[in-house]
Amino acid sequence: MGPPVRREGSGLVGGPNRWVEEVAAGLPAGRALDLAAGEGRNALWLAERGWSVTAVDFSAVALDRARSLAVRRLAESADRLDLVEADLGEYVPARRGYDLVIVAYLQAGEELRRRVLRAAADAVAPGGLLLVVAHDSDNLAHGVGGPQDPAVLYTADDAVSDIDGLGLRTVRAEPRSREVSADGRTRTAIDAFLLARRE
Repeated sequence: MGPPVRREGSGLVGGPNRWVEEVAAGLPAGRALDLAAGEGRNALWLAERGWSVTAVDFSAVALDRARSLAVRRLAESADRLDLVEADLGEYVPARRGYDLVIVAYLQAGEELRRRVLRAAADAVAPGGLLLVVAHDSDNLAHGVGGPQDPAVLYTADDAVSDIDGLGLRTVRAEPRSREVSADGRTRTAIDAFLLARRE
């Protein structure tokens, strides 16, 4: 069900997304939920740092890749990573169950996006954080890379609106620039960035 989604960096699993690392590097390990996890670059990095992570994606191929990487990178700690194959439009995470919930580069239409972000927000435990990162709507005209369909692009303010009324306080909601190297040139991509906390 639902349209395909695009993820940043899904072709190569290395370190975490820069915004995930910025937010999570200083946090004490806890329980994390990574929605639209792909091959698990963020989930694996968190698990290496002691987090118990549930990584959810619709792609069995991507999750198989994450599973094989987990065996190599986590060794005897591989049980810190729980990989779940599921349609995000139907997946219901544990309510108030996670200290950190990540939705990174879920590029989907408004209805599906709103459903997923509301489920993500509802999964944030008291004191926990929700991080949403996406290709910003402004990236189409002023950035580089990402989907070329405006229907699957959105802003941080759109994400704030999506989770309104679910008890989270916005910490930061803004466009963020990152440098991208392609064809021997460095260009700027624009991401939507939302960080919210349940008090």
